Amino acid sequence: MAGEIWEKSYPKGVSWSEPLPPTEPVQRMLERAAARWPDVVACDFYDRLITYDEWLRLARRAAKGFRALGVGPGVAVGLHLPNTPHYLVAFFGVLLAGGHVVNFSPLYSLRELRQQLLDSESAVMVTLDLGPLYPQIAALKGEGRLGAVVVGSLEDFLPAAAARAMAGAPAERRPGPGREIDFRALIDNDGVLDPPVPDPAADEIAVLQYSGGTTGEPKGAMLTHGNLASAVAMRDRWTMGRLERGAASVLVVLPLFHVYGMSMVMLVGIVAGMRMILHLRFDAERVLVDVERKRPTLFSGVPTMFTALLQHPRAREFDLSGLRYCTSGGAPLPREILQGFQRLTGRGIVEGYGLTECSPILTLSPIDGDARPGTVGLPCPNTMVEIVDIETGARVLPTGEAGEVCARGPQVMKGYWKRPEATAAAFAGGRFHTGDIGFLDADGFLTLVDRRKDIILSGGFNVFPRIIEEAIYEHPAVAEVTVIGIPDLYRGEAAKAFIALKPGATLEFAELKRFLADKLGRHEIPAEMELRDSLPKTPVGKLSKKELVAEERAKRGA
Repeated sequence: MAGEIWEKSYPKGVSWSEPLPPTEPVQRMLERAAARWPDVVACDFYDRLITYDEWLRLARRAAKGFRALGVGPGVAVGLHLPNTPHYLVAFFGVLLAGGHVVNFSPLYSLRELRQQLLDSESAVMVTLDLGPLYPQIAALKGEGRLGAVVVGSLEDFLPAAAARAMAGAPAERRPGPGREIDFRALIDNDGVLDPPVPDPAADEIAVLQYSGGTTGEPKGAMLTHGNLASAVAMRDRWTMGRLERGAASVLVVLPLFHVYGMSMVMLVGIVAGMRMILHLRFDAERVLVDVERKRPTLFSGVPTMFTALLQHPRAREFDLSGLRYCTSGGAPLPREILQGFQRLTGRGIVEGYGLTECSPILTLSPIDGDARPGTVGLPCPNTMVEIVDIETGARVLPTGEAGEVCARGPQVMKGYWKRPEATAAAFAGGRFHTGDIGFLDADGFLTLVDRRKDIILSGGFNVFPRIIEEAIYEHPAVAEVTVIGIPDLYRGEAAKAFIALKPGATLEFAELKRFLADKLGRHEIPAEMELRDSLPKTPVGKLSKKELVAEERAKRGA
């Protein structure tokens, strides 16, 4: 019944209540794609082309190699990889071998890697021989259950000269406890698993994806085969008939080790038979060049990526007309960036919203021009979104009233790995509590106000940093901004703005306060401003507050 509130705003032909297809193991997505489009290019990695048939054959060979290392049901394999074909092959190799994937960010410190390695009980790690990557994993040999390390090289898929030009000389290999084998040795077999691996149940873990959740403490979200299959089916249903299967292409700059890139780009791309134009990392110049040269149909990013493209000094020199759809997630998109990108490309940016714990989608915006700027779209098919009061977390609020965003749906995780208390807290009242503050309008569109943990309590008022950030973004000198709360003797807390300026721009604090005077309430005007050359970002490229909060605490504590 509640779904009817937002179903009236759905794209034509899309139903909220129609059951999703029966879930299947995630590895079936690649097997079906290879059967349907064997000769279609699945991956374009700096002009090294891999078809769907080759991808599946490589994955099966990796699966046999993993089985020889002891991988099977219940065994965790860590992928410590950037965007290279190794990730595509190893991800499905692990699943085909019966194990489950644990994604490790290549940007993690050794301390963070060790913590996740021990918590996840990963028995095998896959990394590359790159200088920033291999030494970190080599230092973990023999810890926890880690018994084997698989080491790949860019030369596995690129000519040696190109690989060296891109990443420099490989790191020096280090002996240590356990086995270490090359990626080429892992896949040096016929790919026949004997006996075959039984299909996992829908509620078995496919991916252990670490997230700060609603507390900031890293926890492993148990994403099952059913969770991921449901999320992909929702997204596929949403775009039904709008993309020609086996003919579309997507520029992949979102990191695949992040749930957004893994699920909404890689898995969605497989189901639609897309060509994935894979970039090792995000580089605005390279993205613009490839959008013109390779003419991808889709581009998925986070707000900071769209900001970088929009502010690139040569952005208007490139032909970006091949793009049909651009999608943004991970954080709310400032209106100034949305409008500027639309002027640059003639295409709008379609926003969505979700969390790691939701595989990761909860809402999607219509992709054919009916998106509502300032919102993050409508609840996905088969997904119930409710707004509850912040005080008790139990009372469902009417439309238009802001509270905590809660959700129920088949894409919502099984729970947190080895964290029964955290799981119980997150699912209090039978709903998943996101920790985000927002409201639904009368047409079912969700507007996010802020993170619950980021709310600034100033003089008895709830002050939302995102509202302040949106106003500051309107200033022509501002490239990026992050607002946090700082102690204030009079108001308890006040806002502080950290700002990165556009090249050549200047900004005085007094000028900023005058600029904001007619845009914000007096209690919302920042008490302090600090200019930075750049602002901290998460591995997926979202602006990050936690480093700034820690700096302020340390400074004021001292």
